[in-house]
Amino acid sequence: MPSDLPPAPRPPEPNRICGTAPVRALFLRRPEEVIRLFYTEPMRRMAGPLCAHLARTRRPYREVAPAELARIAGTPHHGGICAIAQIRYAERLAGPILPPDLPMAPLLPVLDGIGNPHNLGAIARSAAFFGCRALLLSEDERQADLSDAAFRTAEGGLEFLRVLRARDLPALLRGMRGRFLVTAAVAAGGMPPEALPRDRPVALVLGNEEQGPSAPVLEACEARVTLAGGGMVESLNVSAAAAVLFHALGAAPPRQPPSRPPRR
Repeated sequence: MPSDLPPAPRPPEPNRICGTAPVRALFLRRPEEVIRLFYTEPMRRMAGPLCAHLARTRRPYREVAPAELARIAGTPHHGGICAIAQIRYAERLAGPILPPDLPMAPLLPVLDGIGNPHNLGAIARSAAFFGCRALLLSEDERQADLSDAAFRTAEGGLEFLRVLRARDLPALLRGMRGRFLVTAAVAAGGMPPEALPRDRPVALVLGNEEQGPSAPVLEACEARVTLAGGGMVESLNVSAAAAVLFHALGAAPPRQPPSRPPRR
């Protein structure tokens, strides 16, 4: 007898983490979430310690031809190695307040409607390089979430950031005032970065690629910052602007390089 019930939704696909730096960072930060590993012959030496770890934990790994790796990874831009890992989501906040155990840093990037996962990944890469500890995403329907493309572009940076997602970003930003200087990056009309007060950490809001931060988010910000250009083009790509602003606002790269992935 045919059922009137809709088919059960398919479970989400695991993440496919591609490239030397992203895979190394994954094994360093979340080795228990690696499901399996694939690599090509030129990457055999790099993959060796990772395979040894997987062997000890009884998880599969395999050397494959480049064409097969492209099929497994879903992209020809796999860098010769691809780890299949448990899917990672941004951590949704229960209300308009940051977690009390959020790691503090001079800068907290806030993404409001950044729709391109490559831009998300590039911003995360710069954020990790300059010592940020977290990344805050809006619930804007245009906002990209963590994805294979974002992990690949981040070059391992996402593994070093706590990624949060706000249900009501304007309310959260208003509640952050006092603890943070809540600042929107805008294409024109803002103060130069060096003019911002530096008496507290900066929550830097980076808006949608086409339209910038939404009106409610702009209203929740205390300050606006603009990069001055030579006038030949209107603005920078949001990921390029983010990197310049992270440097200009005084975020600094960590002094100690990250440790090696597990070998035991």
